[in-house]
Amino acid sequence: MINNNEALSKSSRRNFLKLSGSYVLGASFLPTIPFLNEEKAKAGKLSVQLYTVRNEIVKDIAGTLKRVREIGFHYVETAFWPKEISITEAAKHIKNAGLKVSSCHVELPIGNNRQIMLDTAAAFGSKKMIWHGWPEDKRYSSLPGTMKLVAIYNEASKFAKLNGLQFGLHNHWWEYRNKVGGRFVYEVLLENVDKDIFFEIDTYWVKVAGHNPADIVKKFGSRAKLLHIKDGPAQFNNSLLSDNPDPMTPVGKGTQNFPAIVKAANGNTEWLVVEMDKTAIDVFDALKQSYDYLVTNKMVVVE
Repeated sequence: MINNNEALSKSSRRNFLKLSGSYVLGASFLPTIPFLNEEKAKAGKLSVQLYTVRNEIVKDIAGTLKRVREIGFHYVETAFWPKEISITEAAKHIKNAGLKVSSCHVELPIGNNRQIMLDTAAAFGSKKMIWHGWPEDKRYSSLPGTMKLVAIYNEASKFAKLNGLQFGLHNHWWEYRNKVGGRFVYEVLLENVDKDIFFEIDTYWVKVAGHNPADIVKKFGSRAKLLHIKDGPAQFNNSLLSDNPDPMTPVGKGTQNFPAIVKAANGNTEWLVVEMDKTAIDVFDALKQSYDYLVTNKMVVVE
């Protein structure tokens, strides 16, 4: 989620996490894709992960959110805020821009983060609390370690449910590259975490890891309540290990097969969340092209 400005590109996810402190929370002619119209696939609602415009938020939160709304987005998924902006202030800015919150990326509800999760849900009026999953937890390198994380996730879900919330997991590439006990980490998670835990499948990182995102989305079925929609080269390289992904393209301009992904979701997906970690063009232009592609091809519902 970084734009083409060289200076801003140095604001990596890791640096932004440090900025955020404890308050954790995204036209040219477009051809119509025939099968979506013919089969009338049930579309999920559209949102955008605000991590996409994190650099712009640092400079002008009100103006940035206004531009997001002007593109056409009605909903956002929250991520991290600059340390000087509280979640209460952020919520006011979102409301003033005419936006609502679909879901929130949060830290695991451990210690003080339990209250932060509750405060986040109350401030943004959202029940979907998602563990953002960054950075890679080294316990994913072994089956016993992965099962320890399963227990932590189940406790997080229990806490969320006791407070009327829903808990979900967002992936990166390692859950789909690492094998433990002869299986991919994601398979162990899908089989063992609490059945009330939903998954926000980041389709881009799934492809980076070497899988077909449509196959994965189909495999998760009703557990895949949210999808992160992002496009680009989607190839693994060692620069990812230093949080330096390849620039991403507007949705529909890269290597992803979104018609197949939406079809594989089979109506199970509640939210399609556009996200870009880094863009080669102006980030608002990339968001506008992405919005136009998804809406024109009837892949999403816009409210």
